[in-house]
Amino acid sequence: MSSKTGAVDAVTVARLHQLYGRQSHLIDGGDASGWAQTFTDDGEFHSPSYPEPVSGTDALIAFAERFHTEARAANEVHRHVITNVVIDGAGDAATVRAYLQIVATSIGGESRLVRMTTFTDRVVLRGDRWRIARRDVRRDDTA
Repeated sequence: MSSKTGAVDAVTVARLHQLYGRQSHLIDGGDASGWAQTFTDDGEFHSPSYPEPVSGTDALIAFAERFHTEARAANEVHRHVITNVVIDGAGDAATVRAYLQIVATSIGGESRLVRMTTFTDRVVLRGDRWRIARRDVRRDDTA
């Protein structure tokens, strides 16, 4: 990452894009443990779509397991589609803002947009891996 706040080098941008692509594939594919490992050990997930925040690896695993199980029970495949990624930061920490669409496809049926959101992540470099320390989700259908 560049030493200038806000200016992010191309390698960091690529690595963070890979993090978000990998994270989407992990939760959509049912790898709850892998998804949770994209967060720090004390990582936090805050979303108005769920009754309370989720914190820590065990709770994140359980959250991702429920997400995948509920999709399967509905006979649907869910996909997380992350776009318009903006990264600001310096050193071993950054803020990432992006759009997140969740699309559900009924097995043998049509696709529909479940929700459109914006998220803001605080990401940190741990060793040689970028991980999410905190995610705040804002639904587009709320004020």
